[in-house]
Amino acid sequence: MIPCPAEIVEKRSETRGIYTFRLRVKDEGKRAAFRFRPGQFNMVYAFGVGEVPISIASDPDDLDGLDHTVRIVGNVTGVLERLKVGNVVGLRGPYGSWWPLEESRGRDVIVITGGLGCAPVVSVISYVVRRRGSFGALKILHGIKAPTDLVYRRQFQAWAKHPNTEVHLTTDQPDRRWRHHTGVVTTLLGRVTLDPANSVAMMCGPEGMMRAAARELLERGVPTESLYVSIERNMKCAVGLCGHCQLGSEYVCKTGPVFRFDRIRHWFEHPGV
Repeated sequence: MIPCPAEIVEKRSETRGIYTFRLRVKDEGKRAAFRFRPGQFNMVYAFGVGEVPISIASDPDDLDGLDHTVRIVGNVTGVLERLKVGNVVGLRGPYGSWWPLEESRGRDVIVITGGLGCAPVVSVISYVVRRRGSFGALKILHGIKAPTDLVYRRQFQAWAKHPNTEVHLTTDQPDRRWRHHTGVVTTLLGRVTLDPANSVAMMCGPEGMMRAAARELLERGVPTESLYVSIERNMKCAVGLCGHCQLGSEYVCKTGPVFRFDRIRHWFEHPGV
């Protein structure tokens, strides 16, 4: 697939070194035809430099633009950081699997994230909030290393105001202004009540965090088939050809990044695979 030109229509600084770009596909016909599901990603191309996989953070019914939250860590994202509103990037996608939102209607949704791992799941939260009557309780558990790492600060405050919605934040290194929990994100699980048989958990972040959270959820009776994780790997081609993102027998770019936990548990429980 050849990247299609997309204009930067908004650029927001979330925190130091992290930006959210709202992109609008320039071709009107392609823009109208573009469809994705929460959890999928696009390859964002900086012309002449290269491309990177970035999760789509906006709602699938928002046809005005596509949000992508980017951490500045390499050559491609370094170029993206210097771009301004009105500049054009290339876009190809969407790729990958998606969160089981249609199958989760009527159930409680537990979102557990760490660091920038909230970016691939923010579309889940927005999806549930926009369709609040179609889901049970929404419990958002998010951990960060330091308060300055918190992205989507205003969104967390807004989500907490919705009915039947809980937002729990924690940090390892609180400062004087921090008013939330202190500790790793898995300690937040002890602060929420669960209806194990009617809950589905969606997790993204450091794999050690997800392993620990999965173990606790399983101990509390949440069935393994109700746990989902989004895996980060070095995705290059996005179509399962180059093998850079291989996890055991799976190609994360093609059959992931969202996996039902029991499908990859064998590989996932071995750190370093």
